[in-house]
Parts: sequence; structure tokens; C-alpha cells
Amino acid sequence: MDKTALQAAADALWKASQERIALEQPLTEIYPDITIRDAYQVQLINVDKKKALGHKVVGKKIGLTSRAMQQMLGVHEPDYGHVTDDMIGDEEVAISRSKLLQPKIEAEIAFVLKDRLVGPGVTLTKVLQATAGVIPVFEIIDSRIKDWKIKIQDTIADNASSAMVVLGSKLIPIDQVNLKYVGLVLEKNGEIIDTAAGAAVLGHPALAVAWLANKLSEFGIALEPGEIILSGSFTKAYEVTGNDHFVASFGPLGSVKVKFTD
Repeated sequence: MDKTALQAAADALWKASQERIALEQPLTEIYPDITIRDAYQVQLINVDKKKALGHKVVGKKIGLTSRAMQQMLGVHEPDYGHVTDDMIGDEEVAISRSKLLQPKIEAEIAFVLKDRLVGPGVTLTKVLQATAGVIPVFEIIDSRIKDWKIKIQDTIADNASSAMVVLGSKLIPIDQVNLKYVGLVLEKNGEIIDTAAGAAVLGHPALAVAWLANKLSEFGIALEPGEIILSGSFTKAYEVTGNDHFVASFGPLGSVKVKFTD
């Protein structure tokens, strides 16, 4: 794609987000030749636009960390998006669904970095050494493309379909827990809807962060101290409807909650 097409794709996604009107056609239909690299360029155009408006990048999110999601989109690796300060929600403040288009929710573990991570060659051990602590998190994903009719290029261009992030209240030192075996109990409106363990995320959530650091090195980007890195969902994404209330309990890591209103 040339620069004009990249800008047009970014503008279409930006308008859809601002006006809360999903695109009728996926980008992959409008621009059949769009590549994964093109899609990341589209994403960065809108990240840069947010920065120009005064927002700050506070972290990154990793998506497509489960085999099931990768198979569904026909890919063999995760993807990533950017988390900006305006995307951070509060556990105690309900989220209005009117701010979103077709939201779904994912329960994850976020890594808070204390040291810089620069690929290539980042390993699980290096991620753990660079981490100040971990914290439970809900990611609200939302597609700016109608009916989630997306391919990998569509979701990447759309900031990996990320919309909001709600963090738990407790940061746990990384040496106090084995993330591979941390369990999740996910509740919706008081009923358990799913359970899982950290191993569902690429075998270990820290491996997802290692993948991200190594992937970003291809673009000359590092993960910086203080960044919040969402490592990927333990389960499938669940649709948000009505005044739903979700709680994700991660055992020794504590819990995170979020409530939605119409």
C-alpha cells in the first residue's frame, strides 16, 4: 500500500471510533493487497495521532496468544497493539457501552516493567528479571469493523482490536508466583462462565512478553521501564451485553472487576 492508502485506512478507522459507527467493509476487502506490515503502519498512524493530541503510550497489549484464536485467523504468531492513557478505566467506575461499538472482554495478567527489554534474544527468564510485578487486568476489546468480520490485517490495523484496560488494585512481585500455574475463575453477573490457567497463554504469559520484545526489535522499538504489558487472554473473549458485571479471580494475584451500563 502507498502512503495515501495507508492514511485513508487509518482515517477510516479513526472516524469509526470517534463516531461509534463500524465500517461496513473490512480493510482487507477495501485494500485486498494489505500486508501485515502495512497493517502495523496503519496502527502507528493513529497512535501518532493520539500522541499529537496529548495522549501518552503507557504500554502494549498482546493478542492472539491462544492456538484457537491463531487457527481461527489463519496465523502462527500473536499480534500487538498500543495502550494509551485514555484507554485506562477504573474498577470502581462503570463503563458506558455507548462509548463502544461491539465490545467483548478478556481476562489477562499484565506485566509492569522495571527494566528495559530489547530484542532479539529476549527469553522468559529475561522477562521475569525485568518485571517489577504483575497485576490482574480486564481488556475490553472492540472492533471498529462491523460484526467482527476481520482477518489478521484488519485487527492489527485496528490497534489489535483494543479499546479499554481496567487494572486490578494489587501489584504482586514476580518472585511470589508461578504464572504458568496461576488459575483464573471468570464470573459474569455472579455466575462462573470459564476457568483457565496461565499455561493457556503461549505456555507461559512471560513467553508472550518475550515474543513482543523480540517482534518489536524488528522495528527498532524496545519495551521501556514503567510500561504495562498485557500478556494475552486466558480464555476466549466474552461478549458484553446490557449492564453486565464481570469478576476475574487469579488466586494469589487477587482479582479485577468491571461493570458496564447502557
